[in-house]
Amino acid sequence: MLGIGQVSCDSVAVVPHLPPPGGKVGAQELARLPGGQVATTLLGCVRLGLSARFVGCVGDDEAGEVALAPLRSAGVDLSAVVVRRGVPSRTAQIWVDGTTGERTVLGHRDPRIALEEREVALGLVRAAGALHLDASDARAARAAAGVAREEGVPVVLDADASGPGLAELLARVDFPVVAQPFAETWFGTSRVREALDRLVAGGARMGVVTLGRRGALARIGDRQIACPAFQVEALDTTGAGDAFMAGFHWGLFEGLDPENVLRAAAAVAALNCRGQGAQGGLPDEEELRSFLDGEEPGSWVDPDL
Repeated sequence: MLGIGQVSCDSVAVVPHLPPPGGKVGAQELARLPGGQVATTLLGCVRLGLSARFVGCVGDDEAGEVALAPLRSAGVDLSAVVVRRGVPSRTAQIWVDGTTGERTVLGHRDPRIALEEREVALGLVRAAGALHLDASDARAARAAAGVAREEGVPVVLDADASGPGLAELLARVDFPVVAQPFAETWFGTSRVREALDRLVAGGARMGVVTLGRRGALARIGDRQIACPAFQVEALDTTGAGDAFMAGFHWGLFEGLDPENVLRAAAAVAALNCRGQGAQGGLPDEEELRSFLDGEEPGSWVDPDL
């Protein structure tokens, strides 16, 4: 599979609680860890037995090396990564509530690190078994998605923020997976089901809205699928959505039905929350299969969505 999008170097601070405005709190742990939406998803896919190539942009700095190191070690093909001289790599400050595992992210991305359309070799898209995108560089992603659609390559999008060109990108995606806050903001509604209906109205094969600890809600045509989350003791929820995407791809490659694709995605997300940082708990295939055989997700709680 081919992934195009973000890679990051994260500074993670575990705190006893998030401070109030103007307050102070001491960090219990500090760590510098790799992350990034697409990079974390691809690493998760490789650990689940899939092969992957990454197209993204980093600076010629230590942060870029930290961010790429686990991908290189795992065998992800990095030959198409762009190294921008004299430009800082993407970084993030992440505060993790040591009691709940919930995280707050403050990302920083120099505009010069944006991946340009001409830097994506479209031949790689044509040869891919699947294309995974985020919306960080919508023009480059849109061009890749258009070629993938022409070649019959499935396109999966992980969107968590709006930006120029996103509407055109969404129209070329087979499997849009978006977080609830994005869905509500993008479609201008607090009703998740309404946002989901509009998400698939453009021709998507399956649309998904992730709901954090509640799980995910999906639609295929007129059919709605609810997938509750697995209940685990979360150490750090950073990267849960990216891990969800890895399980989603694994389920698609395994040829699972939609319900079990979502179940696999939810399982990988839950397992990853047991480790520190975006990539600390990503499971291998044996661990995932064992978890799926022995665990069931919690009950579906359906408030007025």
